Amino acid sequence: MTPLAHPQRIWLTGATSGIGRALAERLLDDGHRVALSARSAEKLEALTAGRDNALAVPLDITDRDAVASAGKQIMDAFGGLELALLNAGTCEYLDARDFDVDLVERVFAPNFHGALYAIEAALPLLRQARDVDGSRPLLAATSSASAYLALPRAEAYGASKAALSYFMESLRLDLAAEDIGVSVIHPGFVKTPLTERNDFPMPMRVSVDTAVEAILKGLEKRALDIHFPRRFTYLVKLMGILPPGLRWRLGKRMTRDRDNRASGEPS
Repeated sequence: MTPLAHPQRIWLTGATSGIGRALAERLLDDGHRVALSARSAEKLEALTAGRDNALAVPLDITDRDAVASAGKQIMDAFGGLELALLNAGTCEYLDARDFDVDLVERVFAPNFHGALYAIEAALPLLRQARDVDGSRPLLAATSSASAYLALPRAEAYGASKAALSYFMESLRLDLAAEDIGVSVIHPGFVKTPLTERNDFPMPMRVSVDTAVEAILKGLEKRALDIHFPRRFTYLVKLMGILPPGLRWRLGKRMTRDRDNRASGEPS
C-alpha cells in the first residue's frame, strides 16, 4: 500500500464516484484531513459520516461562485492545503454525423472550466500552507490518456482533457518560482461507473484500487506525469508521436472496426 508520507490537508473534487470515491476513502483511512466536493450533498454526507477528518463541501464544479465559496469554507476549516486534487469530470462521445456543440460545451464545463475554477480557489490555500507552515504544496488534476492521442468520437472528451493537460503543464512553469508543484494524472481505462457506459473495447482496463495505488505513488513522488497502466499509456504515447499520416490511418482503422462491430460485420 502506498500512503502519502504524512497527514496532509487535502481538497478532493469529484469525490463520490469511481476513482474519486476510492481516493476519498483511502485518504480518510490514512488519516489525512480531507475536504470532499461533489454535487450530491446526500452522497457526501454518507461518505463523511463518522469521520472526524472529513469535511463535506457540496458544489457544482461548473459554478464559479460556488467553487470560490468552497475555497473560503475550506480555508476557514483547514487554514490551508498541502494538496489540491482536482478529479471532477464527465465524458460524452460525439457523433460527427450529428454534430452537437451543446455536447462539447457540456463536457468542457466540468472537465476544463470547472478545473480552472477549482485552481482559482485552491491556489490561495496552497500558498497559505507554504507561507505559514513551510509546506511544499502540490496541485494535481485528473486528465486522461486520451490527451496523448486523438481517438474516434473523443473530440469533446479528448480535447477537454488535452486542454487541461496543456494548461497544467504551462501553469507548472509559472508556479515553479513559488515552489508549488503540479502533477497531471493520465489514467487509461479504469473500471468505474463512467467507463461502464462505454460501448467499445477497453484494453488493459484496471480496477479503481490499482488506479488509487498508482495515483498515490505518483503524488508521493511529486511526479509530473502520473500515467497508468504503463503498458497501455506508453503505447498511446508512442502512437501520439507517429507522423500525422500514420496516426490518421490508425485512427481510420479504429473507426472502421467500431462501425463493423456495430453492424455485425467482420473486421
